Parts: sequence; C-alpha cells; structure tokens
Amino acid sequence: MKVYVGYDTREDIAYQVCEHSIKRRNGETEVIALKQKELREQGFYTREPDKLASTEVTFTRVFVPHLNNYKGWAVFCDLDFVWKVPSKELEQYCDESKAVVCVQHDYKPTESRKMDGQVQTVYPRKNWSSFIVFNCSHPSNKKLNVDLVNKETGSFLHQFKWLADENLIGDLPLEWNWLAGEYPRKDNVKNVHYTEGGPWYVDYLQSDYANEWQQYFDEATKRNMNK
Repeated sequence: MKVYVGYDTREDIAYQVCEHSIKRRNGETEVIALKQKELREQGFYTREPDKLASTEVTFTRVFVPHLNNYKGWAVFCDLDFVWKVPSKELEQYCDESKAVVCVQHDYKPTESRKMDGQVQTVYPRKNWSSFIVFNCSHPSNKKLNVDLVNKETGSFLHQFKWLADENLIGDLPLEWNWLAGEYPRKDNVKNVHYTEGGPWYVDYLQSDYANEWQQYFDEATKRNMNK
C-alpha cells in the first residue's frame, strides 16, 4: 500500500521525520507527500482559502482515493506521526466490505489550543480522519470525486459523512493512532500521534514520546546529509 502523508509548509521537519519512520521500517514503501500547492497546480484543489482550515492538510487527505485511481488500498496519515511498525501490518485489517478503516477514538481534547496556538475544535469522530486506511476501490469512495471534495464542508469530510452506512467504517486497534499526551504512555504502540504538539515545538520538548521523535529526527537528518 502507498502511504500518503499530509504536508504543511510550516511543519516540513515533522513531515521529514514521519516519512523517515515509515521507510525505516520498510524502505520499499512508497511515501507520497500531499502538498496543497501541487494539488492546486494539477487542478485538483480549487478551494478558496478557508479560515477554519487549521492546516494545509485539512482537506487534502480525502483526495487519496482519487489519487490512487480508485484502485486497491492506500493509507493516509497526518504528518505529526511516528511509525513504529511496518505499514505491511495493516494488511490484516483490509476488509473488502469496508470503505475506510480507522481508529474510532472516543475522547475530548484536554487542551483548548493546538500546538501552534490555534483553537482546538471539538467535534464528533475527533481524530478519526488523522489516520485512514482507504479501500480506494470501494463503490462508496467513488463519491469522493474532485467536485465533491472541493465543495463539501470539513465536518462532512472528516466525519466520513459520504458513507451513509456507519457499518462501512472498519475499526483499527487504538495502538495505530496513539494520541501522545491524551492517552497514558504505553511502549508497545504501533504509531505515536503528537496531536497536542510535537518536540519540533519548544513548548513540547519534554512531551510524551519526545525522545523517540528526537531519535528519528537525528536519523532523518543524517540520512538527508548523506544523500
């Protein structure tokens, strides 16, 4: 499966570490940065700037089925992730009857502000869309064409409202989207999600899993220097 990672020009360092963590586990995994600027240049992304879109990734994630030619399976994750296992382990959850598979969090954020000072919005299915395994060939995902993605609201897209039947949403174990700072520290998680703020921000240098992120950062820096 290809792994599409959300990209924000303000957080390139977080993207580089996320990409490295994926390839460190399996160097053959194809990692694709979802860059809003490139999607605009290709004519896919036509939205006007949205004041409610907290990052450049807010809407780009739902282009994945289209970019994957509505074929096979593909993964989306936000850039503030560190992967601790190979993406291949997700294959066991690829149920052809499901349109998407994700961790179905049930929580309310403890912080009122995001890492960059933006308001922390609370809404149903919060953080479900931060890590999605898309069944791109599922008939229900054919609805995610360019026109719909560019006109629908954030709540419609982030809450998977194009799927009329909630049974089309498969469930991943919580360890695949472990929210650092929201959930108690646990060593044997699959992925760490720095949703409250990561160590690339000064205020989060001592946050949960900061040492792990720093390790991947050091490795990614060395890798880039040796290219």
